[in-house]
Amino acid sequence: MADPKQTPIPTISRDMITLYDHFTHGGMDRRSFMSRLAGLAGSSAAALSLLPFLQNDYAYAETVKPDDPRLLAEEGVSVEGGEKGLTGYLVRPKGEGIRSAVLVIHENRGLNPHIKDITRRVALEGYLAFGLDVLSPDGGTPSDEDKARDMFSKLTAEVATERASSAVRFLASYTQCNGKVAAIGFCWGGGIVNLVATVEPKLKAGISYYGPQPPAEQVANIKAAMLLHYAGLDQRIDAGIPAYKAALDAAKIRYELYTYEGVDHAFNNDTNAARYNKDAADSAWSRSMAFLKHELG
Repeated sequence: MADPKQTPIPTISRDMITLYDHFTHGGMDRRSFMSRLAGLAGSSAAALSLLPFLQNDYAYAETVKPDDPRLLAEEGVSVEGGEKGLTGYLVRPKGEGIRSAVLVIHENRGLNPHIKDITRRVALEGYLAFGLDVLSPDGGTPSDEDKARDMFSKLTAEVATERASSAVRFLASYTQCNGKVAAIGFCWGGGIVNLVATVEPKLKAGISYYGPQPPAEQVANIKAAMLLHYAGLDQRIDAGIPAYKAALDAAKIRYELYTYEGVDHAFNNDTNAARYNKDAADSAWSRSMAFLKHELG
């Protein structure tokens, strides 16, 4: 596939993007998706030609190389005090020092190369960054995205929230952490950040990218400052914004909310040609890093 950051893509309709979003969030199986995509594209051949632009291409996932000399990275780090088998990808800047920590929570594809790259980007900002594999107790993130989606369909929000909360507590007590922990999540992971904020008092700050909102009655439990990024064309997720905002305001929670007009769900994912939007991604990332600096120091 062509580089989503540089190469024009073929015309992909809103119906195609909406269909793919429905598919990726468990709304149908691959055969049904391809059949409906063929109907929208005009033929099966046309659908196959569009598919590489709709799905992620991890050949473009390494904006920060895994062996970047500025970083120290460890795979399969166990979350002490968490569920048996819960692990993640720990990355920190080289050199001694006590740092604030940032938990990175993946989309509904698991801890894939793109999320590992995000984890390294966060570490380069000076943080102890931990990319949690929420699927690790269930065998770990598979390379096959269809299998990953199937695993997520069997994972309850309660179990996922507890796994992420235990990672927050693990980081807060980590020897190289100063006790300040934030979480940043994308899509499904953005929703888990919202849920963790309602149950984990050790979370100091939460950043949710186009994540499902928590139940309104739980919002008053939030202790963390929140930064919420939404995509203007994301009708499925944006439908929950008014109730969430009203609950945040009523509970006097500190938060910032931004909607990026004219862009799709997953606009930050620079391995996805159809939905990545550089201007929105750059703006949201700049705001996220400024927010972390303000909240964590």
